[in-house]
Amino acid sequence: MIRKKIRDINDRERLLLPGDRILVAVSGGPDSVALLHVLNELRGELRLELEVAHLQHGIRGEEAKEDLRFVAALAESLKLPFHLKEINLPQMKSAAGKGNVEALARAERHQFFAKIMRERKLDKAATAHTRDDQAETVLMWLLRGTGMTGLGGMTPLQQLRVAGDASDPITIVRPLLNVSKAEILNYLAENKLGYRTDRTNQDTALLRNWIRLELLPFMQQRAGEELPERLNHEAELLRDEDRLLDELAIGRLDTIREGNGLNRSALSRESKALRRRILRLWIAQTRRHLRGLDFVHIEDMLRLIEDGPVQGRLSIPGGWELVREYDVLKLEKRIRKARAVCYNYPLEVGLILRVPEASLEFHSERFATPPRTLPDNPMEVVFDLASLDQVLSVRNFRHGDRFQPLGMTGHKKIKDLFIEKRVSLSVRSRWPLLTVGGEILWIPGYGRSAVGAVSEKTTAVLHLQARPI
Repeated sequence: MIRKKIRDINDRERLLLPGDRILVAVSGGPDSVALLHVLNELRGELRLELEVAHLQHGIRGEEAKEDLRFVAALAESLKLPFHLKEINLPQMKSAAGKGNVEALARAERHQFFAKIMRERKLDKAATAHTRDDQAETVLMWLLRGTGMTGLGGMTPLQQLRVAGDASDPITIVRPLLNVSKAEILNYLAENKLGYRTDRTNQDTALLRNWIRLELLPFMQQRAGEELPERLNHEAELLRDEDRLLDELAIGRLDTIREGNGLNRSALSRESKALRRRILRLWIAQTRRHLRGLDFVHIEDMLRLIEDGPVQGRLSIPGGWELVREYDVLKLEKRIRKARAVCYNYPLEVGLILRVPEASLEFHSERFATPPRTLPDNPMEVVFDLASLDQVLSVRNFRHGDRFQPLGMTGHKKIKDLFIEKRVSLSVRSRWPLLTVGGEILWIPGYGRSAVGAVSEKTTAVLHLQARPI
């Protein structure tokens, strides 16, 4: 029966392909022992190569060592390569100071798998998660609070990116995901196969154990023994719909990208459900994971995007910030507040002046006759040379700066000009201003002063260009 179910899920999900080299995770418990034996029975039929991996957590003393010896002997009896990693999980938990033991163990297990798979050039790692494990997982995520992805539980085939590993993701397969615990135990009894029992699985202080030993049996009394199977069917439906919505969100994400960020207006036109999903996809692509990101963080991001200040920042887990700059959204690594930028360079006509703080350089030259037409490029300007009787300099924007815009009699705050032109805060502090004496003549790209304007009386001009470095 188990072999048939593995064939069925394999035909449907393409978990095990002819010639695959599989690392089988074996703890010594009934599920993993059954998985190893069944895969070994199917080895010829499916043309598989098998190797065995065992992680010793350093929790249960001599019992754990007995597990190790049991799995090593099992691998030897089947003439399969055996790989062992021993860790001290309590010590690691103490050193980490945060996180739960299960998460630490899972991370160590995945890193172990990835290392062996790359060293041995193995294609996939097989784990012994069953239909009952799936039901527990769905209930656990429901209790913790999750969206459709969490309620979809575990997938039969998963591309897993290992934490702290920049290499390509590893492939995890779960051939027993449609097999019940009862079927596992019947298979072991019928074939007189031994296995180990982990007493920590009886500790109901752990959420998963409590769900398995108390919550699920209680629910089955009212909902029927088939509850785990119904939860599995529900998870499969949600996974399929989740996959469809992800495909839709990926397509929409591509249409609202703006450089390395997103167009805020385009994102806001999507439904709220898609906005949430697009944000999660964008963050996952940028950070390479979604660890630490909860419902409340996405909702806070949506509030900044929809109702927040036109220029605002929001910290999100993992040392990142969502940055809103008018109609552009960016994700940036959070850094300590940088020292204020302050520069002031003399401009010598005829020489190129580089301003690295703004990634611009200034080109200048004198002309004996005025141009027939004035430049229409905002990064280019001409001045009446005779009116520039003091040293020219290029400095960055300072609080309180004002200038007299061309065509106006009064003065205007540079800050107000930046707001009108929707210049982001990150750009403002570094943006160069051309000055003569104490007067601001030109804000490249955004405006020029009435001072030095070319007129019918102009006999010579200064021509300037600001170009990207």
